[in-house]
Amino acid sequence: MKHIFLSLATSMVVITAMAQHRKTENLIIVTLDGMRWQEVFKGVDPVLMKDSSFNQDKEGVKQKFWAEEVTDRRKKLFPFLWSVVAEQGQLYGNRQFDNKVDNANPHWFSYPGYNEIMTGYPDTAVNSNDKILNKHENVLEFINKQKGYVGKVAAFSTWDVFPYILNEPRSGVYVNADIDTLKFKAPGLQLLNDMQFLTTKPIGVRPDIITYMAAREYLKEYKPKVLYIAFDETDDFAHAGMYDQYLGSAHAEDAMIRDIWNTVQSMPGYKDKTTLLVTVDHGRGDKVKSNWKHHGSKIEDAHEIWLAVLGPDTKPTGEVKVPGQLYQKQIAATIARLLGMHFTANHPVADPIQTVYSN
Repeated sequence: MKHIFLSLATSMVVITAMAQHRKTENLIIVTLDGMRWQEVFKGVDPVLMKDSSFNQDKEGVKQKFWAEEVTDRRKKLFPFLWSVVAEQGQLYGNRQFDNKVDNANPHWFSYPGYNEIMTGYPDTAVNSNDKILNKHENVLEFINKQKGYVGKVAAFSTWDVFPYILNEPRSGVYVNADIDTLKFKAPGLQLLNDMQFLTTKPIGVRPDIITYMAAREYLKEYKPKVLYIAFDETDDFAHAGMYDQYLGSAHAEDAMIRDIWNTVQSMPGYKDKTTLLVTVDHGRGDKVKSNWKHHGSKIEDAHEIWLAVLGPDTKPTGEVKVPGQLYQKQIAATIARLLGMHFTANHPVADPIQTVYSN
């Protein structure tokens, strides 16, 4: 028993010391639904780029995103990730270096993936995309209960299942999804509310740009301490087999991530006090090229994901080029730890990723 108490005491001392040196006071979390690690780390796929069954704009895609060198290709597609995060933050998941990030859940599609990200618990019983209120406590809900964070946690998503994934009625986290009315007095949010009801919806829900702009304007007006932005277009265009549109959305989302980073760095309460975390809910096929459209447990490589982190408590090691194994289930505890918190819930929670917040 003495050893157990000593261990607990030591852990508390370490956490307290870390909290005293921690600079992160705010978090921006972004997910790109079903965005493959292959494009993130290798840029546009030359096979898919040349395949007219997937790419209706071969010449346009080539002009925008092609380069002979992989490092140039990926920077053309994701200029912010590779010009800022790769220089000032950390990028995990380049399997060319045997650096792996994987789903721990066995299903490899959206709701189970988002549940794993947010709860740290890859419950096998979470096995559908149905609009079922999640019984598991999520890390945003946990943070929203902490002193100084009550009412300061918000999520904006394109997909309309997020109020269920985050269990908005129970959690108290503000979740604005698809075309939930933006009931705010701020003129920018009123304008966006009109736009989201009047715009076309190529993927069946509001465009990612409106989700993003609503999140940005909410940030500027209401100053949340934790903001989650969940994009969706990459997954929908991939399912439709539209590789050119998938790439276009990925490139646009990279620009939005740059914009939100520049926005927080221009605001006194956020500048040099904010960490950005970017990840995905699942991967897609690649070994069989046509399976780039698909994911799920029958697609053997759809569990392969990636993670990017940028902030004042994250060492600027850039692209991680050493063998390693991380899991999606570790993200929830990492989010809490970046704010100096220890995430506990009504279910098991995986350990955080120490290299993300060890400065």
